[in-house]
Amino acid sequence: MKRLFPCLLAALCLLSIAATAAAPNVVIVITDDQGYGNLSAVGHPILKTPHIDALYDRGVRFTDYHVDPTCAPTRSALLTGRYSDRVGVWHTVIGRHQLRPREVTLAEVFRDNGYATGIFGKWHLGDLYPFRPQDRGFEDRVVHAAGGVGQGPDFWGNDYFDDVYDTNDGLKQYQGFCTDVFFDESIKFMKEQASKGKPFFTYVSTNAPHGPYWAKDSDHDRFKGMKHNGKPLGVDTEKYYAMIENIDDNFGKLVKFLKKEGLYENTILVFTSDNGAVTSGQKVFNGGLKGGKNTNWDGGHQVPWIMQWPAGKVEGGKDLDRVTAHIDIMPTLIDICKLDAPKIEFDGKSLKPLLKNVNAKWPSRRIVVESQRVYDPIKYRNFAVLSDKWRLVGKDKLFDARGGDRGQENDVASKNPEAMQSMLDSYEEFWADVSREHHLVTSPEVGADASNPAVLNSHDWTTVGFWHQNHIRDPFKQKAEPFGSWVMDVTKSGWYQISVRRWAAEADVAITEAYVGQAVEAATASLEIQGKTLKAKVAPGAKEVTFRVKLKKGPAELKATFYNSQKEATVSPFYAYVLREDGRDLDGWQTREGLGLPQAAWPEVPGRDPSVN
Repeated sequence: MKRLFPCLLAALCLLSIAATAAAPNVVIVITDDQGYGNLSAVGHPILKTPHIDALYDRGVRFTDYHVDPTCAPTRSALLTGRYSDRVGVWHTVIGRHQLRPREVTLAEVFRDNGYATGIFGKWHLGDLYPFRPQDRGFEDRVVHAAGGVGQGPDFWGNDYFDDVYDTNDGLKQYQGFCTDVFFDESIKFMKEQASKGKPFFTYVSTNAPHGPYWAKDSDHDRFKGMKHNGKPLGVDTEKYYAMIENIDDNFGKLVKFLKKEGLYENTILVFTSDNGAVTSGQKVFNGGLKGGKNTNWDGGHQVPWIMQWPAGKVEGGKDLDRVTAHIDIMPTLIDICKLDAPKIEFDGKSLKPLLKNVNAKWPSRRIVVESQRVYDPIKYRNFAVLSDKWRLVGKDKLFDARGGDRGQENDVASKNPEAMQSMLDSYEEFWADVSREHHLVTSPEVGADASNPAVLNSHDWTTVGFWHQNHIRDPFKQKAEPFGSWVMDVTKSGWYQISVRRWAAEADVAITEAYVGQAVEAATASLEIQGKTLKAKVAPGAKEVTFRVKLKKGPAELKATFYNSQKEATVSPFYAYVLREDGRDLDGWQTREGLGLPQAAWPEVPGRDPSVN
């Protein structure tokens, strides 16, 4: 017995060491358009976010953490550790939101290190092959298309309630509010992986509180008619806040699950947002910051990054107040999770020393953020350079970030010419570097076995983005003319069928039918691609016009147009289904049923007004 006891003790010690050394799970919750100030933990006077506040109280808080001022660029930098301008993502539409295939993503690194990888919610780095989440390292997915529910590439009629999402098993309709669905599905994924003893990387990327501002009545009720300083919040702000509190409820549900399953201690848990708050989210409280989404003021790009990992001693309710950014996240997670990774020229750096000791010695650095939102980037457009002490905003404004000017009201450029020039020099170096590849065009592939047919949408026109389903419903009410074209790479030479439509196939509606918007005249249709021009009549009641054309492997631009009986161009088709023929029986493939699509969602959803933006 005396000899047995030391043996048992040694065995228990080995088990303890093995448990401690187990690969940590990683869960990142990233919200859309929430910004910095919309948490009660940072002082919001109306919102109640107790579950995220609890993480704030016990985690490490990055108090000077920055992203890009808009959605897709932030996601591209966070998932690659490289500037969005370098990886080809400087817009949210017109093809400039598609992450270049050469880039290695965080999901790919986790997958290649034996992790299960899952994404739930918003992707926004390309809806076409080879840009989709399943092409970039995510093995499990429940996602909506484009940058928001109800945008052009999304399943027609999705409106946050009882929507159809893309999954490993194809399109599937879910019951309930979008945020609830994404958290519930992420928990199912984690529970399954835990039962297999497999570590997981879970990326919960909500579309909330991005507009349109649709919330559950049970969440909205608390805010209805509410006033602040004697002024009504307004319905948009009420619902925006309701969506945030719903996120907090779901965050609490996720934490409860991790604790119940014994996963909490060895899970790296993160809460963050993708960019500054929208106008509805700034009117009551903005955390003392100036500006919001799509601006180069701090309010456009400073957001929370709250991180906890009890087993790794990343906790304690501490403030990490050095300037940090989304480009630091991938190298940091690779470092602290001890992952094998290919050699990557990161723009960010591992924050592991600061996570161990927030007061550790740390070299001075500069970070650049910008918001281009154009097809070809423009030098000096909407940029800022950040250091621990200074903020250069545009070419001629300098603010002291450590001198009590959080709201960026006191321009000190004239008093600090050397600092001003030094910060501007940093931007010049950045631009000279990243602009070398601005000429590259990242195009989707058609004819690939992994995605045949390819479904093109006006969201991805390279000329102008008719990016929302509202634009498709009412094309003549938009500021831009409803004409555009697509660029693509043809993967294999051969015969192709290209079906052009005004409405998505799942809507199952005639080209000329008003449906839920404006009617369009269409007597004939034309198609131009690789030097060929084809024309066809639009039969009465036709839902699509299908052209058969022989294409060569290589780049192509597809331009299609509907004409009225007077031969006047009316609109470009908003959808094009491009199919490489491969010997199959193709009769009826371009119909909703032939494409394996369920019926469009929202006409059957009670209580929803599809005209609401």
